[in-house]
Amino acid sequence: MESGTNAFLEVLRMAFGDLAPGWVLVLGSTLLAVGGALTLIAVNALFATWLERKVSGHIQCRFGPMYVGGWHGWAQSLADGIKLITKEDLVPRGGDRTLFMFAPALLLAAIFGAMVAFPITPQIYFANVDLGVYFILGLSALTTIGVVMAGWASNSKWSLYGAMREAAQVVAYEVPLGISLLVPVMVAGTFNLLDASAEQSGWYGMHWFIFRNPFMIPALVLFFVASLAETKRAPFDLPEAESELVAGFMTEYSGIRWSFFFMEEYAAMLLMSAVAAVFFLGGFESPLTHFANALWGDKLFVTADGVTSLSLAGLPYHLAAGLTLILKALFGVFMMMWLRWTLPRIRIDQVMTMGYKYLTPLSLLCVLGAGIWEAIRS
Repeated sequence: MESGTNAFLEVLRMAFGDLAPGWVLVLGSTLLAVGGALTLIAVNALFATWLERKVSGHIQCRFGPMYVGGWHGWAQSLADGIKLITKEDLVPRGGDRTLFMFAPALLLAAIFGAMVAFPITPQIYFANVDLGVYFILGLSALTTIGVVMAGWASNSKWSLYGAMREAAQVVAYEVPLGISLLVPVMVAGTFNLLDASAEQSGWYGMHWFIFRNPFMIPALVLFFVASLAETKRAPFDLPEAESELVAGFMTEYSGIRWSFFFMEEYAAMLLMSAVAAVFFLGGFESPLTHFANALWGDKLFVTADGVTSLSLAGLPYHLAAGLTLILKALFGVFMMMWLRWTLPRIRIDQVMTMGYKYLTPLSLLCVLGAGIWEAIRS
């Protein structure tokens, strides 16, 4: 994994030149990357909570937020954030205070670490991770430890039930989640998200991985279903299950710690949708980026006579690329919200049956079929 970020480091080098030693530039670019990742998680949580309310409102034939902040209640999430920050932070009597306070921090830190591999544009990223998919799946799985820790430390049977459901659910669905991703990884020949996106460059999406192999579409469906269970979204929201467990593992939490759980959930939804967009739906590639590249080029930095400078000519391409990936990822988030307010919650035995008896064998069949197809093509 590269230290710092390419674009941030280059900008600092152009700004300070020889005035600052190399380690200062690397440290500064790393701090900028950390701040950028935290900003992305916070802004995504604010927007996603507003979007979920609007989506649920329209599905239920109502408006959702309309008044706070003016246009369609855009400031409702800000008002809720201020309310959560000012609420009293309670620790249940008889609970493990240390674990109770540490659990939401561990949960948010795990998804924050996974967001490091999230690419913004082909040359602007937090870190260029060669094993990007492996890195994301590994760190996102750590969120389960935070959920189990929260349930155990709360000294509540509802919280403990929710935590045990989360542990069982993740064990069942981590397997098909990872196996289904092997199909596009075999086609791409890389775990790197930037390289996978570059492999799909072309006109009007005809080079997207989803069109290169007949097993891609079933693999995408399997990945999407498994990601619903991984992110605790309906119809797999058994760890929360308000009608059964009050609020599941979050029952005893309040204030800012309670908000950490939702920040993690919405960040995980965005991250999983971005992974699907990169490995199935072309990543940064779209007609918009194709036209921007043809008209202005894709070089963000130009080096002439040993001097690197920022190229404004390549800026439209990177803006188009970043907008393309964000829109594709938000489409996946929208689909998750749509399903939440459309499908009923399934029973825990049905969750386990679907994961072990259906999704895992089907994902293995997709990998086998995709491997045979690629072998025949080559």
